[in-house]
Amino acid sequence: MTLRLTPVGLAILAVGLLAGAAPDEARAQADYNVNITSSAPAESVRWYEEHLDCAPLADRDDTADCYGTEVTFVTQPTMGSTQGTGINHIGFSFADVTAKMDELESVGVRGSGVRLQRFPGGATLREAPGGYLHGYIFDPWGTRIELLQDEDTLGFHQVHLSAVDPQATLGWYEEMLGGEAATHAGQDEGLRFGDAWIFVSEHPDGIPATTEGRAVDHIGFFVDDIDSAAAELTAAGVDFQQEPVVPENARTSARRAFVYGPDNVRVALLETGYAGVDASGTAPVFADVTEPYDTPRTPWGEPDLQGVWTGNASHGIPLERPLDLAEIEALTPEEAVARRERGTLGSIWGYEREWRDTTLGYDQNAPSTQVAMIIDPPDGRIPAMTEAGEARAARIAAERRRYTTTNIAGPEEATPFVRCITRGLPGMMFPGVYNNGLQIYQGPGFVAIQKEMIHETRVIPTTPQAKDGAQLTSWLGSSQGQWEGDTLVVETTNFSDEASYRGSSPEMVLTERFTRISPTRLEYQFTVDDPTVWTAPYTGRFTFDVDNTQFELVEYACHEGNYGMFNILSGARARDREAAEGGSR
Repeated sequence: MTLRLTPVGLAILAVGLLAGAAPDEARAQADYNVNITSSAPAESVRWYEEHLDCAPLADRDDTADCYGTEVTFVTQPTMGSTQGTGINHIGFSFADVTAKMDELESVGVRGSGVRLQRFPGGATLREAPGGYLHGYIFDPWGTRIELLQDEDTLGFHQVHLSAVDPQATLGWYEEMLGGEAATHAGQDEGLRFGDAWIFVSEHPDGIPATTEGRAVDHIGFFVDDIDSAAAELTAAGVDFQQEPVVPENARTSARRAFVYGPDNVRVALLETGYAGVDASGTAPVFADVTEPYDTPRTPWGEPDLQGVWTGNASHGIPLERPLDLAEIEALTPEEAVARRERGTLGSIWGYEREWRDTTLGYDQNAPSTQVAMIIDPPDGRIPAMTEAGEARAARIAAERRRYTTTNIAGPEEATPFVRCITRGLPGMMFPGVYNNGLQIYQGPGFVAIQKEMIHETRVIPTTPQAKDGAQLTSWLGSSQGQWEGDTLVVETTNFSDEASYRGSSPEMVLTERFTRISPTRLEYQFTVDDPTVWTAPYTGRFTFDVDNTQFELVEYACHEGNYGMFNILSGARARDREAAEGGSR
């Protein structure tokens, strides 16, 4: 009876056989398969294609071919890394692992979800006891991946377990599931399943955590006769979590069973022909508001916009309509999910997924299918800049890059955002990967709008105020609100020249419209009018949703925790000293 090892869930599939089958037979039938837990399978395929040289399959958008091993991505939340569980990591081998690690390190803070694990002293690679180079990275979904240089087994290389008693665990897999005992690089004892290995290391503290619900949820083995295999395992005293059954939405009629292996490792038996579960059509659907809504009133008779709102659903909507989507009215749910995931992956370099409010599977709101924020002009593109506007925008962009390209003398030479002062308007209203809370308070004649990011608060009068004769400017300008039916209309002028939006001048007039369009949704529109910079005004739109799980916006201690500014300035002073010492020689 032939088994083919498969890590499933965030899982790794290798190739193996039930006890009694010949090792040569296993090699001939080698058919690797890895199933990884992912919130957006199509984007996961793209990540493994880009960073581990896998290839997408033509007929499935949830599976990649990694050097002959199929890696399938399964939609479910990942509740933590593989580390600390009974499946510590998986491995890929490269002919030149130094070049591969250099390539991944060069991704840097551009994101893409590549995170390197460094050894003491900062190195990303070191020589293993067997004499080969190896190092570790993490994929964006929490899988720890060893990169090593083993020319005998290039491509998918191993499943590495963590156990209380490594020898006993290896013995269990050999006895129950087959495999050829062998030694890798003259040092590491393991089991060969076709061209792939299973290794086991001693868990550092106590019993490993369960793999269920973690990055690598389980490992699995294909069997020709699942009933006989189940009977053999039952006779050997192995407990079943699930008896053989055809999973819901399975692509074939082949059955799957789950058993408990040593060290809290979940193990699957997969009947030959099993091809995973079809998750198409399961993407969360963003519900558009189409019915008219009568906004409730405050005790003093004004439309009531109060509450804690979140812009999470709108995260990922580009400001301008992409040129390749010129004729598209709205994204499909699957396209919206993929766009959201790209936004998350592009920013994983300081915070992991679990810290991101907008991470798929954690955020309760389905991602918006809106193609772009700009709704006027109708083409969804920002109008052309004037000649003076282009020059101004280029100058401001250069000034804002100064802290990354020169040894700035002090914080005043960094951007207002880096200094934790402001994101400016309308930028402060836009959603990002986290801190998208928006709280609105109202009182007779005033509306206060507080944004979670940087904890900025705007106090907007809704009754006419006397104009300031001195025309003082400020970071967020001077705002005047009024009610037009159920809509709060806010006009803001007198902006500081240091709070420019995409090159805007202090003469910019920003008009915002806040309208409650359902019990749970708030529409936000903004119009930018600055004829010295753009040849025509433009208007954008997106929505906020009620957040019933958060009752207050907690303090965003940006100044107190702004170690980035400390590091920028200390680095600049270190470069100053280096330059001075070099010049004095």
